[in-house]
Amino acid sequence: MREDVESLDIRDVTANWVNAQILERQIGERVKALADLSDTPLFFGRLDYLHAPGADRAEGAGGERFYIGRRHVHDADGDPMVIDWRAPVSQPFYRASRKDPMDVGLRRRFGYTRGDITAYEDEHLSDPEPSGGAATSRLLQQEIERPRVGPMRDIVATIQPEQDEIVRSGLGGTVCVQGGPGTGKTAVGLHRVAYLLYAHRERLARTGTLVIGPNRSFLQYIEQVLPALGELTVRQGTVDDLVAHVEVRGADDAAAAVVKGDARMAQVLRRALYAHVGAPEEPVVVVRGSRRWRVPAYELQEMVGELLDRDIRYGAAREALPQRIAHAVLVQMERSGEAPDDRVQDAVARNSAVKAAVKQVWPVVDPAKLVLRLLTDAEFLASHARGLLSEEEQKTILWAKPVRSVKSARWSAADAVLIDEAADLVERTHSLGHVVLDEAQDLSPMQYRAVGRRCTTGSATVLGDLAQGTTPWATRSWEEALGHLGKADAVIEELTAGFRVPTDVIAYASRLLPHIAPGLAPVASVRENPGFFELRPVRGDAEVVAACEESLRHEGSTGLIAADARIPALAQALTSAGIAHLAPGEETTDRARLTLVPASLAKGLEYDYVVLDEPRAVVDGEPDERTGLRRLYVALTRAVSGLTVTHTSALPPELG
Repeated sequence: MREDVESLDIRDVTANWVNAQILERQIGERVKALADLSDTPLFFGRLDYLHAPGADRAEGAGGERFYIGRRHVHDADGDPMVIDWRAPVSQPFYRASRKDPMDVGLRRRFGYTRGDITAYEDEHLSDPEPSGGAATSRLLQQEIERPRVGPMRDIVATIQPEQDEIVRSGLGGTVCVQGGPGTGKTAVGLHRVAYLLYAHRERLARTGTLVIGPNRSFLQYIEQVLPALGELTVRQGTVDDLVAHVEVRGADDAAAAVVKGDARMAQVLRRALYAHVGAPEEPVVVVRGSRRWRVPAYELQEMVGELLDRDIRYGAAREALPQRIAHAVLVQMERSGEAPDDRVQDAVARNSAVKAAVKQVWPVVDPAKLVLRLLTDAEFLASHARGLLSEEEQKTILWAKPVRSVKSARWSAADAVLIDEAADLVERTHSLGHVVLDEAQDLSPMQYRAVGRRCTTGSATVLGDLAQGTTPWATRSWEEALGHLGKADAVIEELTAGFRVPTDVIAYASRLLPHIAPGLAPVASVRENPGFFELRPVRGDAEVVAACEESLRHEGSTGLIAADARIPALAQALTSAGIAHLAPGEETTDRARLTLVPASLAKGLEYDYVVLDEPRAVVDGEPDERTGLRRLYVALTRAVSGLTVTHTSALPPELG
């Protein structure tokens, strides 16, 4: 297929140079999408249908045999050899069961080792249920537990029925997925994007798609999932990337960040912005030739009032005002017997008297300057925050020192979000077709609003776990968060089956749930292998390094997770022992399989084996006990096969 595309001759089919350039780029993108990944098999399953298609049969089945893979593959004659996993005919591979075989007689799973078929497993769905309930697929378990080196990989071969329902949900609705560690919520979100691009490719090609992650390390970890499925057009970024109107060089303390991230700040900004609109007190006199046309002040006041009542963007209303004034002048011209056209109206709208009146009544406002004034002018803030923010809250966000200009200001990440809100009040933010928001529980209400502006006319997939919220403003409920996002009608789904984290590990970590997220259902691991788990008292860093060396004797990746303050000392200990180690986001290789991970960056990452250093230090590294315990919960649940907890201090009592 790739050779066919590369051999295309476009010399006689393009009308001009521009068309040729566009077509060449499209051909290049198609060749790239058809890249053959040596360790990634094209097909992983087979479906043998029973009957010809009918009213109640799977569409296009016809008693045929279909191989299911990551993308569509056809032979030289154009006949399909492998069916895309997203096609309707592939759906029974994920959802068929003996109770509901979906007209499938046999489902075959293939096992691979480094891209070579090494096993297969047949499931005859027409056979009676085995005694003791449904048997777990051995190959499915092996694929889930397969050691991982490198970035996150796709899960198309292991998608479960409850995950598949979310993946194939329609483009029109927003879905929020609450999922504990190891439930596959991130993979579900990425595969939903891939499915939507398959089912609605033309629409999303026009409107665009975006994946938002918590930090760069996380994005580097997941960046290969969609390309492995042939999808190369999805942009990835963080919330900070979205709101990068100014350079962020400063930081807020927790109290200031909480207030700046509160949804009430949106109303404060709106008040401050529209306070710039004044009441016209003088008429506008337009001179054209020997005639003078006068628009009285009361008419100007009516125009301004109508524009304010329409609640359109500040900038759009400002652009509409001169046209309104010009229209009033044209009405007077017509009454006097003249016959002006649109060109005359545009000329009047550009008249110096009209422009001067608009500048005085509805001045241009720079969003960054507006936020800067709010944060540095106590009187200005007080007048627009009255009834919204307390005096104490106002003092919390006011800057102690005056700032000369927008460029010299030491903006924080929360300030950049405020500027983005103000910019949207002035001019509408471009909306995308679909946005995936991962680790959403850590966003502030104002950050939710910033993301929501990017999908006002589109939909979203919101992924997170309330128990893993580690910011002072962490989400308290998904209903509240979805309201700030502008998607209050979203469907909330919960994933409770754990596929990634071993039974013993998730059971131990779940001891923290009553203290960090009361009422939240614990994850129930479906892994038959309980995994390796050990609590190991140690006397120093040398014994922590020894625990890492033990983990590295196993195949796969190892993560050494520690409190941020412990990272320099552990890095020195690893170097002294001659053990190469990577930073989060750097791709592991066969030669470098150990990653040294600050606890603050562990969220969303997975390793075959984890050594967790000093849980008490992880808790103490956060501003409050609850946030510290949540950070510890995240760190405890990063292991896929084994976890060793090393400690010199006593373990937190919440762990029992």
